[in-house]
Order: sequence, then C-alpha cells, then structure tokens
Amino acid sequence: MTQITLVIPAAGASRRMGDRDKLLEPVDGMPLVRGVATRALAVSEDVIVTLPSLSHPRADALDGLSARLIPVPDAQDGMSASLRHAARAVPATATGVMILPADMPDLTEDDLRLMVHTFEEASGAFLIQATGADGTPGHPVIFPTDLVPEFRSLTGDAGARSILQANRHRLIRVALPNENALTDLDTPDAWTLWRANNPHR
Repeated sequence: MTQITLVIPAAGASRRMGDRDKLLEPVDGMPLVRGVATRALAVSEDVIVTLPSLSHPRADALDGLSARLIPVPDAQDGMSASLRHAARAVPATATGVMILPADMPDLTEDDLRLMVHTFEEASGAFLIQATGADGTPGHPVIFPTDLVPEFRSLTGDAGARSILQANRHRLIRVALPNENALTDLDTPDAWTLWRANNPHR
C-alpha cells in the first residue's frame, strides 16, 4: 500500500513581504498555509508542517487540523533546515515524501492526487516532479523514501534540488494545468497581481 507523507515547509521568514506574512494572506476565506494544509490532508493522512516555532502565528492558523507541526529552530539556514527536521519525522511505513511549498495557492487537491497516482503507477521507485502546462519544472516533488536520508545533510536555501539533480535518471515529470505548479507568491507585488487575476479568491 502506498503511503505518502506530505511535507509543507513553512518555517521561512517571508522577508520579501515586508511587515506581512505571505503564509497568513487570506485565500479562499482562510490563511494560505491553512488552505495548503487542508488540501494536503485530503490526499494523505500524514502531513508535516515545519514552522519557526510552535508559538508562531502560523501555528494558530493551523489550529484544529491533524497535521503534525514541527518547529525548526535553525530556520535561518533556509529551506534545507525544514527538510532536515522533517526527514527525521517521516515514518518507516512511508513509501514516498511529497515536498509541497506553502506559498503556492493555485495547486489543487486534484493536482496533488495526480502526483500521488503517478508515483503509485511508477511503483514508488521514481521521483515525480510537477511542471507547468508548458513543461517548465515546478512543484510539488515526490521523493521515494530511499532518498529521504539524504535530506539530513542538506544545506542552504536550495531545498532538495541537489538530490533531484543527482537522481534525474529516475525522474518523471507531470504537467499540471495552467501555471498551478509554478505560481509562488513571495512579494507584495506578486500578491497584488495574483489577486487582480483571481478576484474571487
């Protein structure tokens, strides 16, 4: 049986947003990080969200959800810190780990299910990376669990890109609709443009 652990790295400082927290921006009537976690929980019973601390406002935004919240005291080290801490919490029963960025509001539950289905069809032996409709590589990415121990030695803010590159011979790419796999909102200007194009969200 396939069991995917979804990891949502949400421990970053959101520095490019000024005094706003991008993960607490309202989308579809709730903070962005809660919406992403809700969609993740619809796909897997095991969802990990990394946070700067358990007293951070992002933790309050996730109140009542069954996601596992993991503090990352060394979050200043970048994305790698979140992945290092999450890797230690992946259960031995997991067959794969999906890295699902917390700042991508266009990813849908159907997108995540397609990723998991593709992983299952490939017998859990391949990395699965989402792309835009035009084939541009994006997120999320599913890693087979034999690669998860490598997360523990990651450094910097490039996430698991080095692992992806080293194992590109095992890579399958899946095109998601529109720019669902590419839209990440890091700045106030990006949010303004996105809201202009998505007035009902």
